[in-house]
Amino acid sequence: MPCFNAQESIMRAIKSIQNQSITDWELIVVDDGSEDQSADIVEAIAADDSRIRLIKKPHRGVVAASNTGFNASRGSLIARMDADDVSLPSRLEKQRKSLAEHSELDAVSCFAHFAGDEITAGGYAHHVKWTNQQTNSEQIRLNRFIDLPFPHPTLMYRRELVEKLGGYRDGDFPEDYEMILRWISAGATIGKVKECLYNWYDPPHRLSRNDKRYKMNAFHACKAPHLSHAIASQELSDRDLWIWGAGRPARKCAQALEAAWKPATGFIDIDPRKIGRNIQGRPVVSSLQLPPIKQTIIASYVGTRGAREKIRSELLATGRTEGRDFWLCA
Repeated sequence: MPCFNAQESIMRAIKSIQNQSITDWELIVVDDGSEDQSADIVEAIAADDSRIRLIKKPHRGVVAASNTGFNASRGSLIARMDADDVSLPSRLEKQRKSLAEHSELDAVSCFAHFAGDEITAGGYAHHVKWTNQQTNSEQIRLNRFIDLPFPHPTLMYRRELVEKLGGYRDGDFPEDYEMILRWISAGATIGKVKECLYNWYDPPHRLSRNDKRYKMNAFHACKAPHLSHAIASQELSDRDLWIWGAGRPARKCAQALEAAWKPATGFIDIDPRKIGRNIQGRPVVSSLQLPPIKQTIIASYVGTRGAREKIRSELLATGRTEGRDFWLCA
């Protein structure tokens, strides 16, 4: 559990681990140079519970704190926890049971409850709802280029996963998303316990609200090389790239993939004002004029709410296979 200036929530988060239905756990709290009373609160709790260890470090950010926690851990299974949130009482037991029963899984997540304000943070609430719709390893694999298909702090994984594939990395990208994309690209399989075992809060200081590494352009720059790798690994690099979405936002999002793989041959759109035009010297066609399946990779960057499902249905209806012939990326 990395912690930075979390005095308002750290006791609640730790208590949620102390209230777990299993008792054979250790909780490592890495205080990342907090300037409030966070470390004092943890110290007071740890004084009465030997399973809790506090590591105090100068402020270096969430990547260093998270990796410090992993390096200090001794268990064969690692569960992530944020200092803002709450793990429900059966979380550790049920995730551990899932990994014990499914040797093919390298990690498991779970459903989450959005515990923030759905009125003022509707986008976050919608995102959590979407993550709860990704219920198994195949859906996680297919939808990983849309966004992270589970809240990162709901994750439990086998220790050897980090030992083989590495942990968090620093860079101009969201560290949790980069790590998961890297793991899946290397062949890791991530499943999900189909129960709500986590309350995900939404404090105003959350990094994803305030750090440039979590802006949309950083997400697309992060995912592009991994999508290019996914295409190449299926020996499809000779195909043409077509972008679904001829508007400026979709074209901007697709630039990272074009830089990582190849320039798009053309665009697909449903707007009659765009169909038939050339944009940047490339044609815009309708969804009724799609190029041949075996000649194309289609990447959709249309982020309008509800459009993703329609695009998926249209492409599947043409006989295309998701995760091979087309990818949804927004």
